[in-house]
Amino acid sequence: MKFLILSGPTREYIDPVRFISNDSSGKMGKALAQAIIKRKHNVIFITGQAAILPNPSRSIKIVKVISADDMFAALKKNFKTADIIISAAAVSDFKPQTFSKNKIKKDKQILTLKLIKNPDIIAYCGKNKKKQVIAGFALETQNLIKNAQKKLKEKNLDLIIANSKEALGASKNSAHIINSDGKIISIQNSNKNKIADKIINETIKIFRNNKTR
Repeated sequence: MKFLILSGPTREYIDPVRFISNDSSGKMGKALAQAIIKRKHNVIFITGQAAILPNPSRSIKIVKVISADDMFAALKKNFKTADIIISAAAVSDFKPQTFSKNKIKKDKQILTLKLIKNPDIIAYCGKNKKKQVIAGFALETQNLIKNAQKKLKEKNLDLIIANSKEALGASKNSAHIINSDGKIISIQNSNKNKIADKIINETIKIFRNNKTR
């Protein structure tokens, strides 16, 4: 099988030296990639500016990007060839409306920054999937399960992994793996390698079930 993994944070530049981003480390993306390689499948690994990357292997192709637009372009380039797509990236929802070619001087007490929405990458996957299995992540600060289930349905996903903000940068976290049939698998305070193994097993199971229908 061919997997496509989105990992790490994106950066949305305000000027040449300042940007909007988040605390994503890329640990979960790496764990997913290693779980795929362990099972002897192939993976295209599209990553933002993460310090943590999968170990080199002939089974993996790493594509480095910066912004959400870059990540979206790389995904669309590889989308049709993938069997299973998992978006573990913390993609910036918004970007500055304008980019200053020169560093913005701090000669004002208040600087107003206008933001516009970035493309919804996982929604594109759900809308355009054919035989692919699409899995996404939902990081929520309230109503974790309910909001994740809503995202699963609205974006036409096959699987969603719900976790809290404590997962960002952590080696261990709790997660809820929710499929489109309503099944919920809860994993408490486990390392990301164990969670990744379970996610990969579930996506492969869904893919194989779809093929036999």
